[in-house]
Amino acid sequence: MSRPPAVEKARPDERAGGGGVESYFDTFKRRFRGGELGSLPVALGLVVVWLIFESLNENFLSPRNLSNLSVDIVGVGLISIGVVFVLLLGEIDLSVGSVSGLAAAAFAVLNVNQGMAEGPALLLAILCGTAVGAVQGFFFAKVGVPAFVVTLAGLLGWNGLMLYILGTSGTINLDDKGLLAGLTNFYFNDVAAAYGLAALGTAGYFLASYQDARRRRAAGVPSRPLSEIIVRTAVLAAITLAAAYVLNQFLGLPLALLIFLVILVGLDFVLRRTSYGRMIFALGGSVETARRTGLNVDLVRISVFMVSGTMAAMGGLFLASRVTSASQTSGSGNLLMDAIAAAVIGGTSMFGGRGRTWSALLGVLVIQSIASGVALMGIQTAVQFMITGGVLLIAVVIDSLSRRAQKSHGRV
Repeated sequence: MSRPPAVEKARPDERAGGGGVESYFDTFKRRFRGGELGSLPVALGLVVVWLIFESLNENFLSPRNLSNLSVDIVGVGLISIGVVFVLLLGEIDLSVGSVSGLAAAAFAVLNVNQGMAEGPALLLAILCGTAVGAVQGFFFAKVGVPAFVVTLAGLLGWNGLMLYILGTSGTINLDDKGLLAGLTNFYFNDVAAAYGLAALGTAGYFLASYQDARRRRAAGVPSRPLSEIIVRTAVLAAITLAAAYVLNQFLGLPLALLIFLVILVGLDFVLRRTSYGRMIFALGGSVETARRTGLNVDLVRISVFMVSGTMAAMGGLFLASRVTSASQTSGSGNLLMDAIAAAVIGGTSMFGGRGRTWSALLGVLVIQSIASGVALMGIQTAVQFMITGGVLLIAVVIDSLSRRAQKSHGRV
């Protein structure tokens, strides 16, 4: 059984705190040889993608393009976060694209056709995704229909419902000055906003890591040494301050990116710091073992699909905000594949029991960077699909090899 990190037993090659930088790198090398690669492969892959496209087109790393990229990742990224939750169970949700389109259509009909205020319409559209997830989760958990079949039916059914409520016109234009449009069009122009967010995020990471290390040392379980926490914090500070500088060179901090990061951090906390998150990891490790320990398996399964549906709806609303319309093509195309690929490329295991919400951020950055680079160079979209498919295959191969290495070291 693959245990969640919070209940994992101590390993002989890990230190319960203390040690210097040298001991940190020694531990890192042992973990690497044991197949615990973490986010390193995708981070290196992202750097390679950026360097390649920058060498081919000097505008790729320009403030304008990177700022646009930071907004483009939000819609797919939110959907991918929900996919991460489902993948942690070792399951799949094929309906997220259709659910995102349904939510956008529901908002457009309620707001434009029925005259409902944007706030309530926005809330009802999100709850629509939650309800869809509850229905699919019920059939999966209670009736016993495989998740693949349930969500495949949802992919078709919810797309049909979206087409039905859109009506014969097929397209509903949204108010380009309204609340929904502002989600992706509003920027905090004051330079202090981006730098403040970078400083707050870095400080929050250091404090959370330091407190976690103290708690683990007090419990007598392995913890990160202070030297490792400082190194990680320094790297994070360099990345976030550089990102803030680039964003301020264009229009400032995008509201969409801020919302995305807040949701990302919040759900990461839920997964790693709450009993609910530990139940998800435990269920992804072994359903039967989780059941024998007294976990309400059906309830957790249903709730996870509700999370997936909710995040799909939110992602669909951000995508609609980007184009200020809901149409018959909403939620279609390669959106489903991008959302799933982002979660997998970012490091979430398709075998269940391993992954983080940050996987969605890293994965969607890779996918959208490829799409942005291809668009800048005027290359056919077919090339983008081939590159993304190759990256996805590499990610799955790395995941498989990592599991094999961990198994050989007795860690799976």
